[in-house]
Amino acid sequence: MDKKHGLLYCAGFLLIALIVGCFVTSNYQYQNFSSNQNPNYGPLNIASFNAITLSPYNLLTFPSLVSLQTPLISHEVLANSTRSQIFNHISQNPGVQFRAIASALCLPVGLAEYHLDILSRSGLVSFIRDGRYKRFFVSKRFSISDMKLICVLRRRTPKKIFTVLLSKRQLSHGQLAEEVSVTSQALTWQMKTLKDTQLILHVNDGLRIVYSIDQSAAPLLEKYLTVVE
Repeated sequence: MDKKHGLLYCAGFLLIALIVGCFVTSNYQYQNFSSNQNPNYGPLNIASFNAITLSPYNLLTFPSLVSLQTPLISHEVLANSTRSQIFNHISQNPGVQFRAIASALCLPVGLAEYHLDILSRSGLVSFIRDGRYKRFFVSKRFSISDMKLICVLRRRTPKKIFTVLLSKRQLSHGQLAEEVSVTSQALTWQMKTLKDTQLILHVNDGLRIVYSIDQSAAPLLEKYLTVVE
């Protein structure tokens, strides 16, 4: 009976030693890998990461590094029919916001978010924040300034202001407020937010402010008003 107990104790001790040894080896590899990375070089380089021998214990220790550094190939990403639909919808509707994508394609919010994340990580689409919205674009199709203008034109009241001024040439503050169907105070607030676009000119005519579109920017404005229709 004592001999059996002795064998069991030995087997248990060896099993514990094996587990501890695997953990220590795995942890040493990870620390050695981390210490060789120069923080001035930014994200981890996938080439150097592939040089490490990955055991099942390594994968348990830092699975996030594997998932973050695995490159996503465009044609493989778009092979999925749902992602292809989302990509095409963004291509046809630049500046479309997240909820509008999910609604137009009848996708659950979580599913749309999942596929948009993959499209973004693959570099096929990008987004900029417009207040509380994320507005999506096909990557490298528009400049940053053009994307910002499209975002502005996606808002109902600014779009109406630009449309009216393009057709009427110039209007006083009161006339423009009436055309856009907003109060004078609301128009004042809108014009302050549109000042950064540098597309609207205003001059003081006595006690009146007269607004007009910068004619050098009119063709670009007309182009993007067509895009957001």
